[in-house]
Amino acid sequence: MDAKRILDYLKQLMVNNNREWYWKHKAEYDAVRADFEAGIAQAIGRIAEFDPSIAHLTVKDCTYRFNRDTRFSPDKSPYKNHFGGYIAAHGKKALHGGYYLHLEPGHCMVACGNYWLPTNILTSCRNEMMGNTAEWLKCVESKEFKKYFGSPVASSFSAPTDVSSWDQPQGFGLEKLKKCPVGFPKDWPHVEYLRMKDYCCWHQVSEDFYEGEKWLDEIERMFKAAKPMMDFMNSVIDDYE
Repeated sequence: MDAKRILDYLKQLMVNNNREWYWKHKAEYDAVRADFEAGIAQAIGRIAEFDPSIAHLTVKDCTYRFNRDTRFSPDKSPYKNHFGGYIAAHGKKALHGGYYLHLEPGHCMVACGNYWLPTNILTSCRNEMMGNTAEWLKCVESKEFKKYFGSPVASSFSAPTDVSSWDQPQGFGLEKLKKCPVGFPKDWPHVEYLRMKDYCCWHQVSEDFYEGEKWLDEIERMFKAAKPMMDFMNSVIDDYE
């Protein structure tokens, strides 16, 4: 994947985010889009080696429109300033968690897990982690998981200033309740996990991370570290889908 070419295009778009510039440079958009999609195809192939549940996916199943939905946003820029691919066995819109790759100038990252879970499912997930605490801690407090994603303990990192920006170098849980959720014990030793409103972990990477072929080896290590956590949550979530 030619990440430099993709990011150079996006940098230019960020200062020329209008339809006239976009159409004038449509050939370059088509080229970098094709290159990004080739990278997503490679990622699907690599992830399928350790998670066969996603092997049926196509690139189209995992990528998004480049046009922004501006109907309810004060920002009327017509195009996104990033390319993202969400490789999820049940599809992009399912609650079942998956693997995410993101290319954006100054903010490339790798992410994994479950996002925007409804309250009733969050309650079930919290009950599950309390009922199977040892298994849960094995997933999220392993050396490899913490290496890439850290922990949700308040002192370990600041909460993102903007959920949409994921602006911390790494993290686990984009949004958290200020207090323990109602109906759960405040004195539970691992209450920080009950306060989480999502079970998404992410790791920012450098702009040259996706260059060449080595990035495939690195995302495999990251996703393998995160997969036990995601599988734990998916085992609960799948009962609702």
